[in-house]
Amino acid sequence: MKLLWRLGRDAIKYRTLYIIAILSTLAMTLINLAAPKLLASMTSLIEDGITDNTSRKILQLTAILITLYLIKIVFRYLSNYLAHKAAWNLVEEMRVRVYNHIQSLSMGFFSNKQTGDLMSRVVNDTATFELLYAHIIPEIMTNVVTVVGVMLILLSINVRLALLTCIPIPLILIAGWLFAHKVRPNFKISQRAQAELNSKLQDNFSGIHEIQAFGKEAEEATAVSQQAQVFTTAMLHALNLSAVFHPTVEFLSSIGTVIVIGVGGILAYNGQLTISDILAFLLYLSLFYTPISGMARLLEEVQQAYAGAERVMEILDTPTEIKCSPDAVTLREVKGSIEFEAVDFQYEKDMPILKDISFACRPGEMVALVGPTGVGKTTLTQLISRFYDPTAGSVKIDNKDIREVVLDSLRANIAPVLQDTFLFNGTILDNIGYADPRASFEDIVAAAKAARIHDNIMDMPQQYDTKVGERGIRLSGGQKQRIAIARAILRKAPIIILDEATASVDVETEREIQRAIADLAGTRTIVAIAHRLSTIQNADMILVLEDGRIVQRGNHQELIQQEGLYKRLNLAQNNL
Repeated sequence: MKLLWRLGRDAIKYRTLYIIAILSTLAMTLINLAAPKLLASMTSLIEDGITDNTSRKILQLTAILITLYLIKIVFRYLSNYLAHKAAWNLVEEMRVRVYNHIQSLSMGFFSNKQTGDLMSRVVNDTATFELLYAHIIPEIMTNVVTVVGVMLILLSINVRLALLTCIPIPLILIAGWLFAHKVRPNFKISQRAQAELNSKLQDNFSGIHEIQAFGKEAEEATAVSQQAQVFTTAMLHALNLSAVFHPTVEFLSSIGTVIVIGVGGILAYNGQLTISDILAFLLYLSLFYTPISGMARLLEEVQQAYAGAERVMEILDTPTEIKCSPDAVTLREVKGSIEFEAVDFQYEKDMPILKDISFACRPGEMVALVGPTGVGKTTLTQLISRFYDPTAGSVKIDNKDIREVVLDSLRANIAPVLQDTFLFNGTILDNIGYADPRASFEDIVAAAKAARIHDNIMDMPQQYDTKVGERGIRLSGGQKQRIAIARAILRKAPIIILDEATASVDVETEREIQRAIADLAGTRTIVAIAHRLSTIQNADMILVLEDGRIVQRGNHQELIQQEGLYKRLNLAQNNL
């Protein structure tokens, strides 16, 4: 009920559509209740014998019935369409809401989540809300009104017979409770299995080159088959329960019909009940047991919707770790100074990544981070953009603690170029222009020239309209890297972060990127991570990290004069 209440608060904005749909549903139900009474009246008239007056009454009742059935078509349309319209609008809203919440979460959230699982929650699990609002709730209301209305009518015809028809109901309710208790875990398993299958497929499609290169098609086909089998097994178990439950409910419902025919026949034989009353009883009985029998399907859908809603709410209830403080200020006219004050950081408790990191750089300076893999260089740069918050200490930009500034304004002043360059599945123009939707074509070309990629683009058949493919698969590593640099340049941010900007390029391309970085030097604050020391020899300050600490600092000339890690790395690379 708590979950249903939360969902109800989201649906309240569509109350006009729901009210009209509910009123239409109630009107349709009343027509269904009235029809058997009219048919019983017609039977009674025929039973009394056909006269001219009787014929007129039968024609009048026939016209009324046809009119009611025509009106019922209108109400059914309003009930079905408006309920579905409200429900799918709610699904759309929930999908956007879940997506927006996911993209507001810190990088720590994504470190142990699979893309396919998150996609399944946004697309598949939210779709179960349509079941709830367009099918389950309207049908429950219809069924309740129908059962109550029919019972009152049956009691008005014959109290004893009406009470006898209720004998199967407690048995049906017990069977329904047992079914719901048994089937819910299977729907949870099936939806989780579907998410895991989506994740596996997403991984495999992204890594199709590696799968084919290492000849792993058979193994991956088996893995996908196993994931699909988990889903199928859970669904078949649920369907097996349904296959037992549905006929059980039908059998119990049919007992009521047998009671009416048997007991009703005896009452009619004794003159205590008319044939028209028995006919009315049988017609109303079909209305009475249909919603009770339909409870089986409704219970199935309720469990499915509940399982999906739980998975959606699990995401929405995940707290956003990176938040703006209530009195956060907007960064304006950023010059680009960066300061770390005694910063510690750890992803997991008692597993420190960075320890007592302190340094400062002035606007326009280039700071380089050097050290073995896994010492925390990338983590340090992510603290600047506030993808994570320090465990201890503070990070400041222009002497302002970044935890006390508006997050959007902070990231608007930082342009990243990551080692694992990500390009969207669009054109080169789209990908460079992503940094600034207001940029003109001339601005984009200027950024491409500054990144030393313009000439390469012009050599392509479609030039700036060249499609890059998913994740830029149609381009070389060097081309992707320079497009990423062009994107960062176009942003015109005072701070640029370069994470292994020359990691995937040849010597000539490296020189081009070095020239592009050199052109930026002095105009932007640059924080660069590099394994190739040749790319950062002109840095104003080089920080050498080892075991999460800064063990050396200085410029290139100063560091090669000192005994230590930097000198060893430099000698090793010069001897390659």
